[in-house]
Amino acid sequence: MADSLLIPCAACGAKNRVPRKKLEQGLQPVCGQCKTPLSVGSKPVTVTDATFSAEVERSPVPVLVDLWAPWCGPCRTISPILEDVAVEMAGRLRVAKLNIDENPATAARFNIQSIPALLVFREGREVDRMVGVRPKPEIVRRLEQILATGS
Repeated sequence: MADSLLIPCAACGAKNRVPRKKLEQGLQPVCGQCKTPLSVGSKPVTVTDATFSAEVERSPVPVLVDLWAPWCGPCRTISPILEDVAVEMAGRLRVAKLNIDENPATAARFNIQSIPALLVFREGREVDRMVGVRPKPEIVRRLEQILATGS
């Protein structure tokens, strides 16, 4: 069913089939089993070493992961851009943030040498990487290409 997403519940683990049209209308889906709101929100989600696999690699939609640190000026510059992208692409793409100072294992796993680093995941694998501050139109263009082509 390409017209719906399979979204796991963070609270109970149940898999929920959610029609894309309802997400595009801005409706908030809830778990059919425990009634907890499902995480497909329009704001970036915080991920950690412990939650990376569940939140990013098993996500039903592509995920843009912002690897950042609080002391990084360019990271603070790009943050509002990514918040806009999260709102504009809600339902088609998730935006996640990973603080590399607090989560060094994931940063090492993906060989992060510079920040901000934006990694795009689709079906559990990295399909694109952008390092440094990028203008919003470039980020959106690259994401739209990934969403359109499936790679």
